Amino acid sequence: MRLGGVLRCRSVTKLQQYVPQHKPALENDIKRLEDFLLSKPNILVLTGAGISTESGIPDYRSEGVGLYARTNHKPIQHIDFVKSNNVRKRYWARNFVGWPNFSSTQPNATHHALARFERETRIQTVVTQNVDRLHTKAGSKQVTELHGSGYVVKCLKCDYRIDRHEFQSILTSLNPAFKDAPDMIRPDGDVEIPADYIENFIIPSCPSCGGDLKPEIVFFGDSVPRQRLDDIAGMVYNSDGLLVLGSSLLVFSGYRIVLQTKDLKLPVAIVNIGETRADHLANIKISAKCGDVIPKLFDYRNKN
Repeated sequence: MRLGGVLRCRSVTKLQQYVPQHKPALENDIKRLEDFLLSKPNILVLTGAGISTESGIPDYRSEGVGLYARTNHKPIQHIDFVKSNNVRKRYWARNFVGWPNFSSTQPNATHHALARFERETRIQTVVTQNVDRLHTKAGSKQVTELHGSGYVVKCLKCDYRIDRHEFQSILTSLNPAFKDAPDMIRPDGDVEIPADYIENFIIPSCPSCGGDLKPEIVFFGDSVPRQRLDDIAGMVYNSDGLLVLGSSLLVFSGYRIVLQTKDLKLPVAIVNIGETRADHLANIKISAKCGDVIPKLFDYRNKN
């Protein structure tokens, strides 16, 4: 398949292929969440991979449709990336192929709804576990990327940074024969391609110090920067409560935010397909697709 084939518009069916089976949201549950938001003028929102599955980006853990269920894929470990040139080459080759698809992904109705909530000062900030920048594309201004961004590349030795689009141009010039690509996109923008495509892939070193380059993403086994954690703790402290969307909260960096909220005796509402790690802490839990719930809140508010 030519790379250009990956860039074709995705059908609604394909966009929904990574959304796990779910039941429709109950009107009573939506009304409860509406009342929750309308009574709390300073809500902090935490979003996870489940919010982006409706845009065609698969998550890792969803039953039947997540990458763990459909493939043998194991997410890259930070220590492996740092120590192994072969791992770095494999990662960047696949990321290079997946980038046009990943970067062209568009926000869905939930992203747009949250951007409007921000404009209407109904929510404080969005803290996202995702690295896809879909909140920013939808128009949200107050976004904290808990696990970093796939749109920035950094040096592991110095403070050099480069925009991922610009880095793509560099990779293209270094690898002009790298034409064929699959279309299985991963949550971090990576894709699955045969090993023989990877062997001769060329990745540049940092132009400032010669160090290795890495996406500004918190890989598994790495730690969220301390300052970012402190900033989020301050957001929790200054909020009226927490709304969790599309996250199972199995990763502790997200679950920690729920614990911080409850320590302050603030309410927590969760919208997610299936169980989460924090269901026992939630004041409101709606087991439904975010796109079946969040945009409807605006319908309610526009009528009142």
